[in-house]
Amino acid sequence: MSERVAAIDCGTNSIRLLIATAGPDGLVQLDRRMQIVRLGQGVDATGRFAPEALERVFKACDEYAEVIRAAGVVRTRFVATSAARDVSNRDEFFAGVAQRIGVQPEIISGAEEAELSFRGATGGLGALAVPGPYLVADIGGGSTELILGDASGVLAAESLNVGSVRMTERHIKADPSTAGELAATIKDIDALLDSTRVPVTTARALIGVAGTVTTVAAVVGKLVDYDSARIHHARISGPQLRETTYWLTRSTKAERIQNPAIHPGRVDVIGAGALILQRLYDRMAVGEVIVSEHDILDGVALSLL
Repeated sequence: MSERVAAIDCGTNSIRLLIATAGPDGLVQLDRRMQIVRLGQGVDATGRFAPEALERVFKACDEYAEVIRAAGVVRTRFVATSAARDVSNRDEFFAGVAQRIGVQPEIISGAEEAELSFRGATGGLGALAVPGPYLVADIGGGSTELILGDASGVLAAESLNVGSVRMTERHIKADPSTAGELAATIKDIDALLDSTRVPVTTARALIGVAGTVTTVAAVVGKLVDYDSARIHHARISGPQLRETTYWLTRSTKAERIQNPAIHPGRVDVIGAGALILQRLYDRMAVGEVIVSEHDILDGVALSLL
């Protein structure tokens, strides 16, 4: 039996685990799970991880450690992205994770994050005859990674400080959002997208990864239960994206909670996340968003194999 490895990715909003082994055509997924922990709660305003946010992360780490031990994993890698880069109490986060998982978290460089995300997200696109170059958009809670690349690898990449949690905490207070709040959010998003050094308009395909994009796809598909097989490589047309973004940004929290396609931990931030995807899509000469369930987590697992 091939060696089993574990990849953990801790972002601003969620912590995810992938246990995998090597197969003839790449990764063989054995277990994939996600918990909403909102590590980035209040970080934009305070510059520190909140005690209750750390408590949520450590509880999830305890659970993941049990899963890793039971699976007979031989190598584990824990990567932390936007949320852990600049906080003043990150040593507390590092120590708590190392105690529970047994490995030190890595705050990976922007260049390595781009390589891992691109490798994970674009595997299998060639078989679907999707033309390159690809723009991979990883919309997280605290940041959005834009990665342009083709079969040769990454051509340009940048991490922008625009994410679903960050934009919601900064601009959206009312329920439902007011027109003024949405206008301020869009202005902020557009300013950051306008500043990017990545030539997004040269891409022939937009590949969306991570929770915001998969949630939008689940809403478009009217899923009652989350179904990875239906989400992975799903296609969201321009009209579908506009209609869904309009509803997500103008509905009440109570209305979104009633939609089974939206994870409860994303109910309050999914509108801002969808707006980021919409404003990016509107800049590009593409007719759809291709959704990938595979992302940096898969890239990390591949790096261990």
